[in-house]
Amino acid sequence: MTGRETSPAGARPILRDRRFVRLWCGTTASGLATWALPFVLGLAVLDRTLTTAGLGIVLATRTIGFLAAVPISGVLADRYSRRAVVLWAGLAAALATPFIALGLGRSVPLMAVAAAVVGAGQGACRPAFQALTAEVVDAGRRRRANAAMTLAVRVTTLVAPAGTALLAAVLDTWWLLVGTGVLWVVAALLPPRGLRAPARAAAGARFFGEFGEGVREARRHPWFLAGLGALAAVIFTGYSATGVALPLVSRDRYGTEAVLAAALTAYTLGALAGALLVARWTPRAQGWAALAGLALYGFAPLSLLLPAHPALVFAAYALAGLGIELFNVPWFTATQREVEPRLLARVSSLDFLVSYGLAPVGLALLAPAIDAFGLQPVLAGCALVCFLAPAAAALVPSSRGFSRR
Repeated sequence: MTGRETSPAGARPILRDRRFVRLWCGTTASGLATWALPFVLGLAVLDRTLTTAGLGIVLATRTIGFLAAVPISGVLADRYSRRAVVLWAGLAAALATPFIALGLGRSVPLMAVAAAVVGAGQGACRPAFQALTAEVVDAGRRRRANAAMTLAVRVTTLVAPAGTALLAAVLDTWWLLVGTGVLWVVAALLPPRGLRAPARAAAGARFFGEFGEGVREARRHPWFLAGLGALAAVIFTGYSATGVALPLVSRDRYGTEAVLAAALTAYTLGALAGALLVARWTPRAQGWAALAGLALYGFAPLSLLLPAHPALVFAAYALAGLGIELFNVPWFTATQREVEPRLLARVSSLDFLVSYGLAPVGLALLAPAIDAFGLQPVLAGCALVCFLAPAAAALVPSSRGFSRR
């Protein structure tokens, strides 16, 4: 068992496959809408049509909507057409977005409710897109397809803020918000139909029973549980250190927010490089290689632990970005390969629910932990967890190739 995936002879390059390109463009549109919204609302704070407290409420309700929709979407995308789930989720987000604009300067509760619907649309799309990729792309080309997908995500993290700033010179905040709604329309309408016939649930089936079936499928794959545990630990600690400790260190140690901006840019550029690398490179022990990449995130909090030249911080964050994509692409590809197809959306929703769900918890707890124990002990603990959690996951025998076989 080498874990290698080879494309069928004569298969078209992935970016020449019209069905995949449509799916890729739809995913990219949803990513642009997702990443642009916080920056547009930040502009609303600057022009005083929204308070900082209002911004926090709106973004929090969007996260709540996202987390609530992910497991529901996983069940629906396995029960019905995954293309239909993307369609209705994208249209819901598109229709709710203008109400965020209408609430600017008038009603934060209206904005919060609309943002929750937008977040639900975003959350519903994630497992459906993941499962739809497995339908649209044959097994031999999924690694490159997933690399192209994650490449699009990283590009949007660069393009969305910069594009928002440029458009703000000619458009006001209201029109920028409406523009994110247009992106959701594109995300809803562009992806193609999958090749799988919808597998409707048996009469009398209930949501929790169907979701539980997805959980049982996940438990059949020890490598999946081990990898998900490692990913959750890294997000809970390393990602939280980036969100809370990096701004503090940038301000207090280096006296400028430029270090914060440059470190986050280095992370994104490293992730872009990682996506390009993993599209071409398939190691024999791909699971171990992916977990080693995940462990590289430990260098991010480690670089903040002691005074160092900013270049070392930038290098550490570039390494963390590289590593996260060395993990993501094999992880998504293995999930699409190993999980029973009729349960794929539910297992993917469990993945997103655990990883994304722990992120706000870690962010909320890290600041009090720094106040209680000090910055350096907390950063040391975060780095240690980031290194040890993937190493512990690698001890599970099936983690070597992310496969039960």
